[in-house]
Amino acid sequence: MKTFRLLIVALLFATTASAQRYSGSSQNGEYSPTVYLISVQEVDTVYNCGPAQQMAALNRMAIANATQDYIETHRPGFQQVEKPQFLFATKNNKFSLAVGGFIRLRAGYDFDGIVDNIDFIPYDIPVHGNYNTKQKLMMDATTSRVFLKAITNSRALGRVVVFIDSDFRGGAENSYTPRLRSAYVSFLGFTFGRDVTTFCDLQAAPETIDFQGPNAYNFNFATMIRWEVSFARDRLQFGVAAEMPNVKGTYNDNFAELRQRVPDFPAFLQLSWGNNRESHIRASGVVRTMYIRNLRTSKNTTLLGWGAQFSGTIKVARPLRLFMNGVYGEGITPYIQDLTGSGLDFTPNPQNADKIQTMPMWGWQAAAQLNLTRRLALSGGYSEVNVRRNHGYYSDDEYKRGRYIFGNIFCAITPRCKIGAEYLYGSRKDMNGNANHANRANLMIQYNF
Repeated sequence: MKTFRLLIVALLFATTASAQRYSGSSQNGEYSPTVYLISVQEVDTVYNCGPAQQMAALNRMAIANATQDYIETHRPGFQQVEKPQFLFATKNNKFSLAVGGFIRLRAGYDFDGIVDNIDFIPYDIPVHGNYNTKQKLMMDATTSRVFLKAITNSRALGRVVVFIDSDFRGGAENSYTPRLRSAYVSFLGFTFGRDVTTFCDLQAAPETIDFQGPNAYNFNFATMIRWEVSFARDRLQFGVAAEMPNVKGTYNDNFAELRQRVPDFPAFLQLSWGNNRESHIRASGVVRTMYIRNLRTSKNTTLLGWGAQFSGTIKVARPLRLFMNGVYGEGITPYIQDLTGSGLDFTPNPQNADKIQTMPMWGWQAAAQLNLTRRLALSGGYSEVNVRRNHGYYSDDEYKRGRYIFGNIFCAITPRCKIGAEYLYGSRKDMNGNANHANRANLMIQYNF
């Protein structure tokens, strides 16, 4: 019996070519994917279509319901995937499946200073340049994506969404090792698994060809348990989560790394308005407890990290949209792009080596996008990150400030294919005043499937 069930599941996909196909289109800007209705209702039960009229009515209902499921669960924003081109659905739409992604090729050239990274990260600008840090050529397809999304409509849990997303950034530069980005299940307002941190406002930054994006933005992934709720006719949204911490500090001979024991706790409150709630402002906060070992006293100790952020996007007019975020805190490097992994959550006190301290840090970014036509868009913006001195500074080459300026243009050649061009300028300044800068020109072509 088990073998028979596995055979039925295999036939589910093998018979897709002969299943009834509905070719989608985009009318008046509405999303309409290509839907395949597969004549299998349960794993081991073949669906009986019945009379022709009943079959046609069930097909139309399944198309409408499956499409609505994906419209209502689609999440737009920074580095998010497009709506799927193809859906596979059962006749009663208890289950639907989408598979999609895109191929993306970027070509870049650094001049008058380089960034020592495949992405444009001001933190990685060599402050003391040499003969090998003036120009650099880059070609990269590791940001191509593949995703799978399944939706089940159940009586007990309501709409259940399973999402898996990956790119090819898992290994060393240009190794093209697959990397899991998101893998979660969500229902009843809860999300369990790995996803973009709750501290991130996905719609607060515009699209860039540069994969990293503005250096004051905070796009990172975390393993989490999250709860979200909407009220006041979806104008207000609240979310809170417990997320696996990522602590990176600087140690001296008196302190040592210790395994973390308490999750980070980010939360947000968002106010939305306009047609389809297309504008919003959001207040976010995060509290984290960082554990370290004091070797001098042979005792464990903790440091409190905290951060606050104000962010949002506002549609000023039909073609113009604004983006922004500002963040301030202590010991929150995972929540600021330029500082992730920098070791600046905390450093030894420069005035007393027996003490250790969290580092105050802040950043902000502002950008605008102008949609000249339905297929042509211009974007530009400025971003800055600062780490403040605390009892002086621990080392001369410690990061003090990074700046990120960009301008780009995107053109949709077809609904599935787009090209883009971008200019980037960045600078880094250290605590001792030494500084350097870099320039990059990017080109991109992307095809969605």
